[in-house]
Amino acid sequence: MRRVKLAMSILTLISTGVAGAAAEKPTTPAPQGKGMKVVYLVLLKKGPAWTAKETPESKAVQEAHMANIRAMWEAKKLIIAGPFEDDGEVRGVFLFQVASVEEARALAASDPAVKAGRLVPEIHGWWVEQAALPEAGSYCRKDATE
Repeated sequence: MRRVKLAMSILTLISTGVAGAAAEKPTTPAPQGKGMKVVYLVLLKKGPAWTAKETPESKAVQEAHMANIRAMWEAKKLIIAGPFEDDGEVRGVFLFQVASVEEARALAASDPAVKAGRLVPEIHGWWVEQAALPEAGSYCRKDATE
């Protein structure tokens, strides 16, 4: 059930037009009420070096990308990550629980697929009820059973 809520929350955010402009400075005041926090949604779009063709180089970049995702989970910076099913412009998503948009930007920029130009990050701050999301690093634990 928790996974369904998380997926629905992310899909609602994306489908309501958040993909317009990347986060720079907050333009919306913090929502009133207890339990709200900002997380950073990163839409990973096709970059200038994007290709669907699998080569030894693209395979190596993908393996490094996956290792980086695991490292961000272990560092408790990443709530969830994953690819989209379609072959659209947006290839996947990161959801970061970090202190600032600058930290989210640095984490996204450190990804091997971004460095290689295969992906380009678009970052958005997202105010969300704390209870709606798992804590960073806990969602994809090896011992998780849900």
